[in-house]
Amino acid sequence: MTDIVIRIEDLCKTYFMEGGTKQDVLKHIQFQIKKNEFVAIMGHSGSGKSTLMNILGCLDRPTSGHYYLEGQDIAKASDAELARIRGKRIGFVFQNFNLMMKRTLADNVSLPLMYQGVGQNERYQKAVELLEKVGLKGYEDRLPTQISGGMQQRVAIARSLINNPAIIFADEPTGNLDTRTSVEIMNLFKELNSQGITIVLVTHEEDIADFAKRLIVIMDGQISYDGQREKYKS
Repeated sequence: MTDIVIRIEDLCKTYFMEGGTKQDVLKHIQFQIKKNEFVAIMGHSGSGKSTLMNILGCLDRPTSGHYYLEGQDIAKASDAELARIRGKRIGFVFQNFNLMMKRTLADNVSLPLMYQGVGQNERYQKAVELLEKVGLKGYEDRLPTQISGGMQQRVAIARSLINNPAIIFADEPTGNLDTRTSVEIMNLFKELNSQGITIVLVTHEEDIADFAKRLIVIMDGQISYDGQREKYKS
């Protein structure tokens, strides 16, 4: 069985504007990510990194080229298949946490299981286990408004783990956090990666990218660097 979880081949993304103009956002992107890698995708605003993350997360489709997730050609998947893939094989962590403020932390973590018809008791127990895993033991019945931003991001990480995903995509996961809390969250990602979870994060901050083992730099829609983080010279 191959250890390649992501394979991108000649991937392009073009947006067509009114009046017949077009904008080439991604241009012939190619790379592979192996199981248990920790990869940071870095680039300035407008570089194309967020568009690439949306495609990797099955939230958007490429204009041309191929994206294989665990061997499946995602470009050929139906909308229903993409929804299933997002629900079963991918975990997401966003900059804004995306929590429901009037629901408990356990409810927030277990929400994906509710959509799959899992019973309430089973959902609650799994949420309790994952909240403990991210350092929030005993917080399951609190509301997001009762905890800090860093804790809210830990809840979001716990939610991303609820379906035992093959990979976690984190889009600017420390963008709304202070420096100390950002380090705590990135150390949690490192710990999860050491437990065998593949992590891909998008960031524009070099100190956050330092936590990754591999760095992919996007510039003007193309890869300008792909290699070990410590060898990259900005």
